[in-house]
Amino acid sequence: METEITNKLSGWKKTFYGLIIFVSAFIVYYSIMSIMSPLKKLASLKEEYRIIPDKKNIIDERTFSDSAYLKMFKQKAFLQARIAMAETDSIYLTLNLVDSTANIEISGVVVHAAKMSRISASKILTKGNENIILSMLATPFTISNSFATIKKEPVMLKMAPKDTSEYKPDIMPDTSITEPVNYVLEMTNGTRLYIYQEDNYKSRDRMSLVIFDLKDRLRKTLSSLKDVAVFKVPEYHPYVKLRLPRADAKIIYRAIPENGQIAVFM
Repeated sequence: METEITNKLSGWKKTFYGLIIFVSAFIVYYSIMSIMSPLKKLASLKEEYRIIPDKKNIIDERTFSDSAYLKMFKQKAFLQARIAMAETDSIYLTLNLVDSTANIEISGVVVHAAKMSRISASKILTKGNENIILSMLATPFTISNSFATIKKEPVMLKMAPKDTSEYKPDIMPDTSITEPVNYVLEMTNGTRLYIYQEDNYKSRDRMSLVIFDLKDRLRKTLSSLKDVAVFKVPEYHPYVKLRLPRADAKIIYRAIPENGQIAVFM
């Protein structure tokens, strides 16, 4: 009897230790793959947006790191992206992270302007190879998907009048006027734009932001786990995060088309 109990305990110990070893090995493996993720993305950007030197007109490589050159390159890239979007005759968004402005434009004309606050971006965009990043920014970002705490279009319910004398129909107010406004726009090139309302004075607003952030982290974690499970390096998504007044954040989200375009100056 004692021998049987001892064997059972020994079996449980082996299972327990085996589980610990497996979990530890998976954590190490997952950590290594996560570290490789931004490196893979950077290598991909270098391959796609590298500057090919002209063999006939050789340029000193020090020119590419000159501050005056980079300043002009930034302006050119932003202008190039805006021109490309203006030619579409559609509504688009321009973000100037230097002067903290977010503008809705149509054919080069600003139709709505907002002031951003608490801007942050991933290091691959701020600390990476500036020539590579600026070459990427010269092409407008195209929205592929979005997640938000409000609907893309407000639902307005109109009650039919009882007779012709009731010429003013009752309208159910848009509830998003008081709803917290937070959303993420995913781009076709893998970049993500996070826009949060800056006025989180109420506990409801703060809780909504926490839940929204947790859901976003869960989506990213599940996606990474799926990649790691098939021995694939998880895709890294460069990001830009900013805050806007609630009204401006809502206007921008609903004004930009589902597959709209965005230009970024940084």
